[in-house]
Amino acid sequence: MSNLQLSLAVLGGVILAAVVLYNAWATHKSAPRKADASTTVPSADATERREPGFDGDLLGSEAEGAGTGTPTAPRVPDKRTGLDALIDVVVTLVPQAEVSGDAVLAAMPGTRRVGSKPFAIEAQHATTAEWESPRPGQRYRAVQAGVQLANRHGALNEIEFSEFVLKVQALADAIHALPEFPDMRHEVLRARELDQFASSHDAQLGFTLRATQAAWSPGYVQQQAAHLGFVVGALPGRMVLPGAEGVAAPLLTLMFDTQAALADDPEQTALRDISLLLDVAHVPQDEQPYQRMREVAQALAQAMDGVLTDDQGQPLAEATLDAIGNDLASLYVALAERDLPAGSGLARRVFS
Repeated sequence: MSNLQLSLAVLGGVILAAVVLYNAWATHKSAPRKADASTTVPSADATERREPGFDGDLLGSEAEGAGTGTPTAPRVPDKRTGLDALIDVVVTLVPQAEVSGDAVLAAMPGTRRVGSKPFAIEAQHATTAEWESPRPGQRYRAVQAGVQLANRHGALNEIEFSEFVLKVQALADAIHALPEFPDMRHEVLRARELDQFASSHDAQLGFTLRATQAAWSPGYVQQQAAHLGFVVGALPGRMVLPGAEGVAAPLLTLMFDTQAALADDPEQTALRDISLLLDVAHVPQDEQPYQRMREVAQALAQAMDGVLTDDQGQPLAEATLDAIGNDLASLYVALAERDLPAGSGLARRVFS
């Protein structure tokens, strides 16, 4: 072999090695960032999102969203739980004599819904005079039934009101009481007014964090979020930041692609963006949820080489974030003036 041939062979080998090394480097660079195997991401022990219900969990397992859960501290009862004329149509039934809890339970309808609205029954204890969920072995002097005027599915309509009347009448017949129903037109107008207020004051604020360099694996996202207090939720691709003790709803929710979370090998799945969500009406203002949201978003952006954007992919400037905060301050005032302060049981029921 001549010197020229030998030189060409050596040069070819060097080029081939360089191509192999480059391809390996490019593959490594484009691979999603992976979680540190030595770190464990905490999981939620409770359910991630639960539809706000009446005192005593009268909605039962049929409530929409039940079983989807929130990893938070045990719920502290709201001072205004149970049926409330502010957001419910309430009908009181006074039987001819005290009625047993067993009789009330036996007469309750099989579903706790009227159309798309929660339906509930409470009973007034014969001894304590407190309103509670009917219990076996107890005696009650009165019963009241109610249906919610409005929620995120819309306002109570005439058909739903009529269904409510039928349910209550059947209950009244069973416990020997004579119901007095309010005027349907009046209640439907109340429902529409409440729905109009809720629609114009409903805020579910979302930020998007987009990768500027390497993509992220689901495990990497979970690990970085866990450093900031998030726990894995019950639904694939969802994490939640629990609120303080006694706060029923999560402070923030972090979401990424469900299919990526369910992949056979999630660590080989590339995520280019994740979302942060604040359901404003569900979290008390004194938790400072928006300030916490900004802090979390900025911390994740720095740690994960990401940029904070709106839903259209436009970067969010500090001035824009400040303006959003000012708008939220006005929203909190409006909710409180309506006697539906953010984070209260009534607010969570209306905005559900």
